[in-house]
Amino acid sequence: MIKFTRKKNINSVFLITGLLLIISVLMGCGSCSWNLDAVDYTPVAGEDWEVSTPEEQGLDPDLFKKVYYSASKLETIYSLLVVKNGYLIAEGYFNEGSIDQLSKRASVTKSYTGALVGIAIDKGYLEGVDQKMIDFFPDVAGGISDSRKKEITIREMLQMRAGYPWEETDSALWEGLWSGEYLSLIEGFPLTADPGTTFQYSNLTSHWLGIIVARAWGSDLKTFGEEYLFSPLDVTLGGWIQDVDGYYIGCGDIEFTARDMARFGLLYLNKGEYRGKQIISSEWVNDSLKTYTEDAWTIRVGRNFKDIGYGYQWWSARSGDHQYNLAWGHGGQLIIVIDDLDMVIVVTADPFYGPDDHWQAWKHEKANINLAADFIKSLPQ
Repeated sequence: MIKFTRKKNINSVFLITGLLLIISVLMGCGSCSWNLDAVDYTPVAGEDWEVSTPEEQGLDPDLFKKVYYSASKLETIYSLLVVKNGYLIAEGYFNEGSIDQLSKRASVTKSYTGALVGIAIDKGYLEGVDQKMIDFFPDVAGGISDSRKKEITIREMLQMRAGYPWEETDSALWEGLWSGEYLSLIEGFPLTADPGTTFQYSNLTSHWLGIIVARAWGSDLKTFGEEYLFSPLDVTLGGWIQDVDGYYIGCGDIEFTARDMARFGLLYLNKGEYRGKQIISSEWVNDSLKTYTEDAWTIRVGRNFKDIGYGYQWWSARSGDHQYNLAWGHGGQLIIVIDDLDMVIVVTADPFYGPDDHWQAWKHEKANINLAADFIKSLPQ
C-alpha cells in the first residue's frame, strides 16, 4: 500500500504539473482568442488624421490584433501606427509612449535631411547632386591632405559612398562622433574607401549634408526645414540638438510625434505631394527610394527582414512578397513606406541615447524591427 500510494501521489503531481504548464503556455499564447479579443488598436479621432478600420480598407482585423498583442509584450517599443490608403487605421502606444510623445528619433533624421537636400535643389539653393562637398567647406579646404576628399560629391554622400567609415568600427571614430565638434573631422577622419566605390554607413556624412544645406541657403537647417518641409506638412518639430558650432545634427535625434512621422512617410508614399501641394519633387522622391547598394546591411536582423539596400538616406528591404523603403533609427525607430500596399507603418521606441548603449540596445532594436517585418510578411498582396 505504501508503494502504491507514493506512486499514485507522484503521478498526481506529474499530472497537475503538466496541466499547469499547459495552462500557462496557453495563457501566454498570442493567438488565443481570449487574449486577442481584448486588443484595442482603434485610432484616436482628431483633426490631424482621417481614421478608418482595417476592415473598411480591405484587411483582416485578426492580423492587427496579433501584431498589437505582440507589440504589447515588447520592452522598449513606444508606438505602432498603420496608415492605409491615406487613413490612420491602427494606433497603439506602449511603455512610455503616448500620442503626444516627443522623443529622439535617432537616424530617422537622415531621411529628413535627405528630403531637405532635395528641396534645396528644387528651390535652386543647390545646383545638384554632382556638386563637390568641399566647395561648401572653404574653412577646412586648405587643410585637406587627402586629395580624394576634394572629389566627394553630394550624390556620393547621399548614397553613403563618400568613403568615410562607419564610426562604430573604431573607438577613436566613435569618440569623435560624440565629441560634438565635426567640421575638423572632415580632415581628421580618414577615408577607408575611394569615393563612389563602397557603401559605408557614416553618421557624419549625413551631418555634413545638413551643413551643406544650411550654408547654401544662408541660415540654419531647422529654419529651412520649418519653412519648406515641416510647416507645409502640418507637423510640429520638437527638439533638435546642435553641434558645438551651432549646426543642427543632420544625422540624428530630431523629435516628432509618431503621427507626424507617419505624415512624412505619407509624403514619400505620395511622391512628394501633400494635400494637393508638391512639397518635394516626385523626381527626388523616386531618386531617393532607388536602391543604389544591395546588401547594405549584412548583420542578421530576422528571417523576414531581407535584401536590405540603400538609396538616398533611405533604406530598402523585403518581407515576404513586399518590397518597401524605410527610415531607420537606433533602438528601432521606423518609418516604413510600402508602395504596393499604399501603406505607411511607424514604430517608435526607446532610442537608447548615449555613446555606451549601442550594442546593449541591439536586441531590442531587432525585436522592434522584426515586429514590423513579420507583420508586413503576413499582409496579402
